[in-house]
Amino acid sequence: MQNISYTTNTYPKDMLYIDTGMLIFLFIIFFFLLGFFLIRFFMRKNHDRTNRSDMVIQKIRVPKEKPGEANREYNVQMLHEEIARAETVFASIGGLQAERGFVAWFFGRNDHYSFEIVANKKTIYFYIVTPIGMQRYIEQQVHAHYPEAVIEEVDDYNIFESNSYVASGSLKTKRKGFLPIKTYKNMETDAMNSIINVLSKLKDSESIAIQFAVRSAKASWHNDASKVRKAISKGKSLPEAIKLAGKGMFGEIIGEAFSSAKKDMDQNSNMHNRLTTMEEEILKSIEEKNSKAGLDVNIRIIVSTKDKASSSIYISNLASAFSQFSLYENGNSFPNKIKVKQNPSIVSDFIHRRFNEQSSFLLNTEELASIYHFPLRNSETPNIDWLKAKQAPAPSNIPNVGVILGYNIYRGQRSDIKISRADRRRHMYVLGKSGVGKSKLIANMAVQDILNGEGVCIMDPHGDLIDDCLKRIPPERAEDVIIFSPADFERPLALNLMEYDIRYPEQKTFIINEMINIFDKLYDLKSTGGPIFEQYMRNAMLLVMSHPESGSTLMEIPRVLADPEFRKMKLSNCNDATVVDFWRKEAEKAGGDAALANVVPYITSKLTQFISNDTMRPIIGQQKSSFNFRDVMDSQKILLVDLSKGQIGELNSHLLGMIIVGKILMSALSRADMREESRKDFYLYIDEFQNFTTDSICSILSEARKYGLNLIIAHQYICQLVKNQDTAIRDAVFGNVGSWITFKIGSDDAEVLEKEFSPVFNQFDLLNIEKYTAYSKILIDNTASRPFSMMTPWPLAGQERDDIKTKIAKLSRLKYGHDRQMVEALIKKRTQFL
Repeated sequence: MQNISYTTNTYPKDMLYIDTGMLIFLFIIFFFLLGFFLIRFFMRKNHDRTNRSDMVIQKIRVPKEKPGEANREYNVQMLHEEIARAETVFASIGGLQAERGFVAWFFGRNDHYSFEIVANKKTIYFYIVTPIGMQRYIEQQVHAHYPEAVIEEVDDYNIFESNSYVASGSLKTKRKGFLPIKTYKNMETDAMNSIINVLSKLKDSESIAIQFAVRSAKASWHNDASKVRKAISKGKSLPEAIKLAGKGMFGEIIGEAFSSAKKDMDQNSNMHNRLTTMEEEILKSIEEKNSKAGLDVNIRIIVSTKDKASSSIYISNLASAFSQFSLYENGNSFPNKIKVKQNPSIVSDFIHRRFNEQSSFLLNTEELASIYHFPLRNSETPNIDWLKAKQAPAPSNIPNVGVILGYNIYRGQRSDIKISRADRRRHMYVLGKSGVGKSKLIANMAVQDILNGEGVCIMDPHGDLIDDCLKRIPPERAEDVIIFSPADFERPLALNLMEYDIRYPEQKTFIINEMINIFDKLYDLKSTGGPIFEQYMRNAMLLVMSHPESGSTLMEIPRVLADPEFRKMKLSNCNDATVVDFWRKEAEKAGGDAALANVVPYITSKLTQFISNDTMRPIIGQQKSSFNFRDVMDSQKILLVDLSKGQIGELNSHLLGMIIVGKILMSALSRADMREESRKDFYLYIDEFQNFTTDSICSILSEARKYGLNLIIAHQYICQLVKNQDTAIRDAVFGNVGSWITFKIGSDDAEVLEKEFSPVFNQFDLLNIEKYTAYSKILIDNTASRPFSMMTPWPLAGQERDDIKTKIAKLSRLKYGHDRQMVEALIKKRTQFL
């Protein structure tokens, strides 16, 4: 038997210790690396969450029409030119150096931007979301290529409705990024219209957001296109070259080996070196794509609807819209379908505007501009949030002192718009439709004047303007306030139309002429009254005013016409021989149509509706007015004239308004007895001024500024200034007003005023100004400024006090009003004279 011996190999103890130590070391390295990458992962997550607060959300609006191109035919060249502007904006991002280094690798890059199209509440918005540090840079780039665009910093929007179904999806191209997609240069229409058309068909409760997270790509992406050209030069067909370039470095080495073998086999053939025409075009497209800056892109689609079926339809339609950009043979393409799902990760990335590297793909600037750009002016898609009217910068020489009219916002910069005292003396004209901000502008200016201690008169045909001002009058000016409100039946103020200062006998003629003009304005005497009305009315007023002791108000006009005894008494006290001769030799002896019996009813019918009116009689029937207009101007009082048509009637409102305007003008002209430097400025605000002016407004605009009367006149449309083809008032306004402020107006007015505001603004702008926004052309150092846009300030200047309104109104009533019963008794007593 053979002895077999067994030996056992044993490792030295030291070797065992080494192996164990190595294993422990490897475990330490493994767990260190695992922990490091876990820390990196969570740091990136946390970094992504905090980044949202470091982003600025800006809404972009562009005008539907461009100045000077409203009637220009839109063609393919113009379409390409407009989209090219967006390409240039993206080039400014693609040209930035991609963040690099350990911080960018560990925490993640923080240099991406989000371009978003959002359909929410049946309106389509365009947004750019930028890092705070790059906000100004992006604004500058956008404005450089879209000078008419308005960039508005806004709060974040919310497209998620309660109990809604939120579906999400992401898009990326199917093949490597160096392969091109179809761009706008190969299209004759705007392919983005198909995308936003889907967004235009949403219901009120539905929303869609398409988000393009964009950042500059690393320069290494250009290498793939070079590899394609290199492979083709070595005998590869285009599909083989594309496939080889897509395999990376290892694929390139393997390809080189096979390429050498194949080249030996086919050295006598040029088959693979010769490209088809189609392949030449694709290669050219690859090289063209490679010639421009590249961008890493995430495309996310978020749909919020009531049910999954609706979401599926919208996402399917959007997938079809994106397929327009696909180049299916040897090019790149988007998937034809997007899987509809509720993916919290995509929604979270959308909300926080993260850049997801796993979902990113590469587009160059031309390709991205083809997919996302601001709406083109030929777009027929409804519900786009267009910039309704253009904005323009304020002049650089706006004064630092004066009343604030509003503020100008242009390219993110806000500046106050002020007008100096000297420039206000050339008057101000405010035009605009109802409810666009005229009254707010007037109220703001008037309150500032009141706070500054100026003399002010506000004529308000509605009552709201005065109400706004009353609440802001400081207590120290309460004694200066006079509230003229015909609707105050208990304590009416007196306003004698024919009262004048005997120191200025020329005022009698002014009053009579103004009264004739007023009745002409109210009743169109030129077509209905003729010279007989004017002749009898003029001489009746002259006779009544010749003896104030027996009454010289509107109440006495019918009496002097119809009561022979009263007329005889007046004639006995009249020292004007011309007036006496008229009554005794003409009026009382005339026959036919000119006979008193025929004239009196016609004239008195115009007066009766005032003197027999319970509202008007206590006001116009008192002999002495409650206040002196010259004193109001000289002592800088606050006269608030509430002519609310709803309370006193339109005809009464117009009559009293015209009388007050005439009285103020007459008082201003009487300041000729003062040195010019002693004439304190007095500001007359007239809303709906066409109702309260006669032809005397021509004199006010041309002469009154010399006497310290400064007008701010407002109304709705220019045709209100023309009556029976008489353009005298309109011509006076246009010829004498120094400062123009125009809110939204009608087409007829826009055609007229375009001449005043061009070339900065055109008719389209004037028609579409937003509420509380105006176009202005004001005097600066007595020189008309270049037109600019202006927002009217709100809330109004001053501190609002509800209690002060009641107290001031009560004080004014006690100080200037009279007990109604006493007034009626005095009028009755006077009318019973003789």
